[in-house]
Amino acid sequence: MAAQFGRRLRKGATTTAVAAVAVAALSASQAPGVTHAASGGSREASDATPPPGTPVTGNSPYYTDLPPLNTPDKPDTSIDLPATGTAEAGIPATVLAAYKQAERTIAGSDPGCHVPWQLLAAIGKVESGQARGGNVDANGTTLSPILGPVLNGVGFANISDTDNGAYDGDATHDRAVGPMQFIPSTWEKWGEDANSDGRRDPNNVYDAALAAGRYLCADGRDLAVKAHLDRAILGYNHSQEYLRTVLSWFEYYKRGTHGVPDGTGVLPVGRTPDSSVPAPTHIPTPPPSTPGSTGPTPTPTPSPSKPGGPGGKPSPTPAPTPPPSPSPVTRLEDAGTAELAAMAGHEFTARPTVRVKNAAGRAVPLQAVGFEIVGDTDALFAGGKKSVVLHTGADGTVMAPVLQAGEKTGTFTVRAKVVGPRVPVVDFTATVTVRAADAIARTGEKVLTAAPGTEFADAVEVKAAYKGAIASGVAVTATMITAADNPAVNDKGPYFKDADGKTVRTLTELKTDANGVLKLPKIYADDATGTFLLRLTTAGGATVTIELKVAAPAA
Repeated sequence: MAAQFGRRLRKGATTTAVAAVAVAALSASQAPGVTHAASGGSREASDATPPPGTPVTGNSPYYTDLPPLNTPDKPDTSIDLPATGTAEAGIPATVLAAYKQAERTIAGSDPGCHVPWQLLAAIGKVESGQARGGNVDANGTTLSPILGPVLNGVGFANISDTDNGAYDGDATHDRAVGPMQFIPSTWEKWGEDANSDGRRDPNNVYDAALAAGRYLCADGRDLAVKAHLDRAILGYNHSQEYLRTVLSWFEYYKRGTHGVPDGTGVLPVGRTPDSSVPAPTHIPTPPPSTPGSTGPTPTPTPSPSKPGGPGGKPSPTPAPTPPPSPSPVTRLEDAGTAELAAMAGHEFTARPTVRVKNAAGRAVPLQAVGFEIVGDTDALFAGGKKSVVLHTGADGTVMAPVLQAGEKTGTFTVRAKVVGPRVPVVDFTATVTVRAADAIARTGEKVLTAAPGTEFADAVEVKAAYKGAIASGVAVTATMITAADNPAVNDKGPYFKDADGKTVRTLTELKTDANGVLKLPKIYADDATGTFLLRLTTAGGATVTIELKVAAPAA
């Protein structure tokens, strides 16, 4: 399993046995009356088998930090607990609100599932460290991408690209994305728009939490049943160690949690192994809402009277809708793209580049932008794609992949479009010209001679180049001319034969081979004697003139 690579355990917890001990300790400290099945606790390895199909995360690595053995202080607990677990029990306000909203939504649409928000929190903890300590905006979207390693079969699962890079920016292989680490193909099936912004965004914790809850409830599962609970978690990652780790956090969060300001949550010990987007070394604290305050105070979110329990009823209080972004994307503009032109079969030297701006005229980073090739052309982006989605950088700009021209000449369009908000597109005109050569020369130096009425024994061979490189597939015209300064077609002297055996002194539709070489058909001499000229001209205007001598053989 991919999850076996590069894991870390906290404070000397170096074996899976420690995970089991932690779970047992947590279970032992439960309030009276909590049954083993209802709690979802696991004191020994589960014999549940994962559901068929690809796991939600593609078996990407996860954080293996364990909860403190001292559970958070909660009313009605049987012992007084020290404050050592308080920091770990704090969940960033927006992330916590997303989990609770998902629980309420599913309780209304699938009351038989009994999905508790603490289970979503447990999965969110091991998958993203509660979206990296609450590093999300007011709308619940991560401030920087959270991507798992490239699933290319090197130490991890091998999952080829399924989304043209739309979610993970990788058009070759898939990667797990966002707070709940969905691989793109799974997100396409289970993705939700929980915050009513018109988008199903795996990078948004509201959308991701609801999608995770829906998945856990799939196939009619009742998560109050131990076997169903284990099978649901194993569907997220096919690993018994993963199951034990999630259950340990589930038990911990059920003992009590509290909200903390976004950006101040506890980060896991290290980043997800091989992630290309490392965990930030500093989590910024949101600006205080009033002078002297340390951050925004989260508004408590009411929970169902019997969360997750049989017969529980959802709270009538509507779920809060996250406020919209204060500066929506309003403009997409050309960021100084040079002329897009290339010869057939060659790469374009310029690449379409655009900049995304908001209503205040400022650059928008991390905005998804799609590039699409439109028109009658066989040109493709690098990797053989007709379309690709990338994200803007810190300066709000994003550059399309390298364009590769095909053999079809003419013009086509490269269209840039913001993914999500309705913003006018930016179109770029690209031109593909015929293959050309700027140099052509004969490959040999032997004098070409023939007797009247015979054929030339040696073939004419030339080689073409463009900017010093082999010029393959270049069209060449061969013509018998009257003089170097008068390239009119000569009506006497050496000639070629067409397919019907008729005399012709001009050949077209000739092309150099893969090595830039062209070998001409046989050349024949008529009765005229003397020195004659053969001129070869390439697409692009390069020429070479070759002498052909016709003389009677010596006595």
